[in-house]
Amino acid sequence: MNEKIQEQIIECLKELNEELENENLENISKDTKLYGGSGALDSLSLVSFITDLEERISEEFDKDIILADEKAMSQRTSPFRNVESLTIYIEKLISE
Repeated sequence: MNEKIQEQIIECLKELNEELENENLENISKDTKLYGGSGALDSLSLVSFITDLEERISEEFDKDIILADEKAMSQRTSPFRNVESLTIYIEKLISE
């Protein structure tokens, strides 16, 4: 499941980057920083990314999840740090 989630995240980032043309999203890997200090996404692009990703996850896994909720935002370490941390977070949400 981990690989399928990561694929969805990467595909979503690639689609978003067609609009953004952000060089930080040229070669996306599990270590690609998403949001925060040196992250590739600003707050507006993060919102767009989250919306698209929630939809993809719902279609792929037949499970509705909410990524930007109080649970995610109140964590000591943000799940939006990089692709890998987001993959782990989504896997937990799907398993609940």
